[in-house]
Amino acid sequence: MSNTNRSVAIIGAGQTGVSAAVGFLNAGFDVTVYSERDQRSLLHDVSATGTAVTFGLSQQSETALGVDNFAGRAPQVTGISARTITGSGHDYTELLDFDAEFPGFEAIGVDTRLKVDERLTLFLERGGRFVVENVDPARLDSIAAENDLTFVATGKAGLSSLFTVDESRSPYKSPQRSVLLLTVAGLGHDPDVFAHRSPAGPKHQAFNFADQGEGWWGPYLHKDAGPSWSFLGWAQPGSEWERRFQSVTDAHSAHKVVIDLHREYFDWDLPEVLSTQVIEEDPHSWLQGAVTPTVRNALGHTASGHRVVALGDTAVAYDPITGQGAQSGFIQAAQFVAAAKDHEGEFDDAWITATYNNFLTSRVDAANLATRIFLRDPVFQEYAAVLFPAAATNPKFGSALFGLLSDPSPVLSINSVDDAKSLITQVTGEDADSILAKFEPAGRFSRSTYRSLTPVG
Repeated sequence: MSNTNRSVAIIGAGQTGVSAAVGFLNAGFDVTVYSERDQRSLLHDVSATGTAVTFGLSQQSETALGVDNFAGRAPQVTGISARTITGSGHDYTELLDFDAEFPGFEAIGVDTRLKVDERLTLFLERGGRFVVENVDPARLDSIAAENDLTFVATGKAGLSSLFTVDESRSPYKSPQRSVLLLTVAGLGHDPDVFAHRSPAGPKHQAFNFADQGEGWWGPYLHKDAGPSWSFLGWAQPGSEWERRFQSVTDAHSAHKVVIDLHREYFDWDLPEVLSTQVIEEDPHSWLQGAVTPTVRNALGHTASGHRVVALGDTAVAYDPITGQGAQSGFIQAAQFVAAAKDHEGEFDDAWITATYNNFLTSRVDAANLATRIFLRDPVFQEYAAVLFPAAATNPKFGSALFGLLSDPSPVLSINSVDDAKSLITQVTGEDADSILAKFEPAGRFSRSTYRSLTPVG
């Protein structure tokens, strides 16, 4: 229960909003969460908002907020296997093939609906208030008038228009990828799963890069099926892949698209993919859409001039290729809770702006740059052309490259190809040019020999 006279309202019951609510409650605030859906509907009537994979630093933020980060409960993920092809159709070159351990942390992929349900239960048990209500701008005005701090965590649409776009941090005016998400059962986590890619087998995520887009598989904890697998695909705008993704209407059509994609482009993983099954009890096990990466100014004002603060995806929307969205939300929430707990006096414009600016410079700027590099943005293509071959040649740098998913700050030192090489040298202790000189195309990738007991076509 609260032990201060200060109150917080959070509009939106996604994983960031509910996690922040628990954090503020633990810090002694009186907290109310507003949601247009009740708890049962949040669990059963919506899709997961993404794979929501967290890495080291974001898991620490979850712990700081006082919520379970699912370590030891979700399938263990200790690294990532990456493969890159270049060319079109079946006329492509198998170029990069490397397997990397995460440096000092494990990744955890958990159904966002499961996180919300458990954290909302915890919030209510500890005395938080949960109000089922559709909050429009007029109602937000009255809520903000009644509370010391009001956060808007309703996602990328709706009330996000209250917060102006930070143009200097938002270089894109349209989505850079069309995205398809599908969670499946049927594929276990035995050592022979993805063993053709890595000695770690199912403990490593599988990432494929192609000219038309990217495909990723990761161990996952689903709300109904439990330990499972999640597929996330990215399609270049205007590509054949994009047309396929946009044709999806349900979990079964999504499953067919994923299988066909592997038959035609990533056949080395096909046996694993053919063993997967749609999670029939969850009609919302898939999601198709696109995100325009956008950074907004966190300080907004209602019609009567009351302050409101953007939180999570309302503040910063990332392309999900580097898994920064969920992580960024937890880190922002933890930073605001810590700053608010120690703050005496009004939460005025200056305090909100300073706290948010610290979040931008300590996380968002680096996370955005890392995302653009992984998206192979033409502006940064020359950096990727150095970093990825070095990762494929030197295991230590491969580990560091995927360590950026947890802590992207090292990319802030890169402003030229020479800077990229300096980072390689710094990490490996070996001259970058000598590492790059050892690079050779992968040739033919090893193919899966996995045999499922229950294959599907």
